[in-house]
Amino acid sequence: MLAERLPAVLPPLTRQESLEVTAVHSVAGILPPGQPLVDTAPYCAPHHSATMQSLVGGGNGLPRPGAVSLAHRGILFLDEAPEFSARALDALRQPLESGHVVVARSAGVVRLPARFLMVLAANPCPCGRHTLHGAGCECPPSVIRRYQARLSGPLLDRVDLRVDVRPVDRADLLGRGGRGESTETVAARVRGARERSAARLDGTPWSVNSEVPGHELRTRWPLGPGALASAERDLERGLLTARGVDRVLRVAWTVADLAGHDRPTARDVALALELRTGIARGATALAGVAS
Repeated sequence: MLAERLPAVLPPLTRQESLEVTAVHSVAGILPPGQPLVDTAPYCAPHHSATMQSLVGGGNGLPRPGAVSLAHRGILFLDEAPEFSARALDALRQPLESGHVVVARSAGVVRLPARFLMVLAANPCPCGRHTLHGAGCECPPSVIRRYQARLSGPLLDRVDLRVDVRPVDRADLLGRGGRGESTETVAARVRGARERSAARLDGTPWSVNSEVPGHELRTRWPLGPGALASAERDLERGLLTARGVDRVLRVAWTVADLAGHDRPTARDVALALELRTGIARGATALAGVAS
């Protein structure tokens, strides 16, 4: 449900983005009738039995767009992510880094856009009950390890936010719990954050924080003294890779934009680390964080 709400939370596509998405959908033959221009973020949710070709593109003859291209400028949602084949999941690593995919076949080579927001959903174990302090979970530890290892380290290194979703309790199920924010409220906050990042990145080749190389963030928009100290310590301890530090920095800028800060503070970086590692850093939770 959360993944399905993301297209409504994201800002409308710009004219250039609309043209890019419309071109891909037109080539794939899935452009909706009577809608010559796609103006909202696309949402693609392939089944876990999808092949590598259906995810990244391919087929006989001239390659056709896959799910990563159909989700360009939008959401790619992989439910039951560990059930996808390891080969298909690892094929996502290159488009996640470059924003495009190159497919070579005997009929030719095609370069397709693939800049998407990937959302993975996974149970903690095959039976799904491992988080409840082991209550009711019948999976042996070796089975749990093998199941969780289906998501490779290099793929998870490209996942910026990792959130454990707690089980629904009786109060939530019966409607007595507190109500969350509406999609419109969250969307307005995201629009404000996007406007702040767009103003900062005006005149550069990038439009959002996720596109900015880490080197540029560190040199062109440096943080205050000591703001990255916690991330640097994690890098020295081997808890973060160099890629992970760059991604934490990008998320910290998004947190700062959502909070209205001119640049990320040490608390913003701590929250970005919490969201990446799941380890509490003493940061105050920021309601409605979106990246």
